[in-house]
Parts: sequence; C-alpha cells; structure tokens
Amino acid sequence: MTDSVVVLLVEDNERNLKLARDVLEYAGFTVLVAMTGEEAVARAKVATPDVILMDLQLPGIDGHAALALLRADERTAQIPVVALTAFAMAKDRDRAMAAGFDGYLEKPINVRVFPEQVREHLRTEAP
Repeated sequence: MTDSVVVLLVEDNERNLKLARDVLEYAGFTVLVAMTGEEAVARAKVATPDVILMDLQLPGIDGHAALALLRADERTAQIPVVALTAFAMAKDRDRAMAAGFDGYLEKPINVRVFPEQVREHLRTEAP
C-alpha cells in the first residue's frame, strides 16, 4: 500500500471520536482530530487531509458553517467533506448534500463497513 490516507475527523463527542479514530487507524488510515468547527478549518489548512469527516453539531461554528469556510479557501476547497451525523432523516441528508457536502454517513457508525465508506469519498486522481 502507498502512503497512508489522511483523514481529518471532526467530532466533539469523545466516545464517538475514539471509536471512529480507532476503526480508521486499524484500517490503515492516518487520523487527525478536531473537536470544533474552527479547529477543523485551521487543521485542514495546515494538514490538507485527503478527506474530512465532519459532525454537523459542533460547539462554536457548526459543520455547515465550517464547510462554507473550507469551500471559500483555495487551500481547502477541493478536499472532500463528508457529513458524519446522528441526524438520520431524509431531509437532513438532503440539506447536507444541498449545502455542498460530498457525502453523508450516519452515526452510530457500522465498524465493519466504515473504512470502506470513507474510501468511497476519496478523490481519485490520474497518476
């Protein structure tokens, strides 16, 4: 396998954060962590992760506001951002997709399929 895929995991619930981080690290991902929207935007600008998993309900700015900031900055505009949320209604998924998220994953995560769900959102580039 080539260089590890870097995931920025944005989650304010420590139990959810630990589970998702542990599952992704076990699957070979490098995981960076942010617990607020502001921290997520700052870390993304410095680290340029391959994908961002963004909780929608965060202290400070929420996931939607953080996404808008990421999309407005040329350094982070092209990073896939996937909503990772406990909101499970169809209207919640539609709202997230309409806001510009590249995908939508529901919590609680299914540990067996979560790494593959994350891989599906990576941008593939020609060699």
